[in-house]
Amino acid sequence: MKSTQADASLVEWRDSAKYWRKHAATIKTMFTPVTVALMNEAGIKRGSKVLDVAGGPGEPSLSIAEVVGSDGLVVCTDAIAQMVDAARDEASRRGMKNLTFRQCEADSLPFDDLTFDAVVSRLGAMFFPNINSALREMLRVARQGGHVSLVVWGKSEVNPFSFLLNNVVSRYVSTPPATDSTPDAFRFAAPGALAQILTDAGAASVRERTLQFEIAAPLSFSEFWNLRAETSGSLRKKLATLSADDRNRIAVEVETATHEYFPDNQMRFPAEMLIVTGERA
Repeated sequence: MKSTQADASLVEWRDSAKYWRKHAATIKTMFTPVTVALMNEAGIKRGSKVLDVAGGPGEPSLSIAEVVGSDGLVVCTDAIAQMVDAARDEASRRGMKNLTFRQCEADSLPFDDLTFDAVVSRLGAMFFPNINSALREMLRVARQGGHVSLVVWGKSEVNPFSFLLNNVVSRYVSTPPATDSTPDAFRFAAPGALAQILTDAGAASVRERTLQFEIAAPLSFSEFWNLRAETSGSLRKKLATLSADDRNRIAVEVETATHEYFPDNQMRFPAEMLIVTGERA
């Protein structure tokens, strides 16, 4: 039986799905460097059979499908039906035939043992309610010697895309401190934390890579603020508790705090993530 916390997290993601669909093209641009690095770490190539866990509205599944080509296959999964629908619709719009889609949770994957050459999750692991079970499942469905690769955010203080906004909002709305079991973007930011869990789950040859890049997209500050205020369920809920005046004050303060990251009215944030990879023994 799911915990109340897990149920609440699923509801929050379900309510966010329409916004992730709306902003999908921009989010793809923002995280293309992450997708490329993830595919390299997972050894994905033409002909690979790949499982994308928590693929949201289609990325990185769609990008991976372009790499594996007609000889390969990508299975895109997500716990939220609306996310899966968005991914399926985009693949159909592009006429892509080498993808299939399943709604399922990471700790209960409906696939046979030893099925995939690579199993990946880009910015999903932090939100798995039961990370230990999820990683065991991901290893189970990987072929012997196949890679399981996960991308998570690095430390908050080196990711101004998040922390500058959060610092402003925290002056208006208090946030309970996160714990190791709380679904949170920076849950596995400490170097070695997720690598140890993957090792404990039974993975071999576990390695961790720090990826430094820029979150860049042709967005003005107002477009950035709209994207963040819509796609982040926790931020939406916090803003909804405030008056219109306070919401306006927050927007102005965030714009001032992030000004240097919008040269020529184009978003460019330095960012750091961790890519943790292991092999099915």
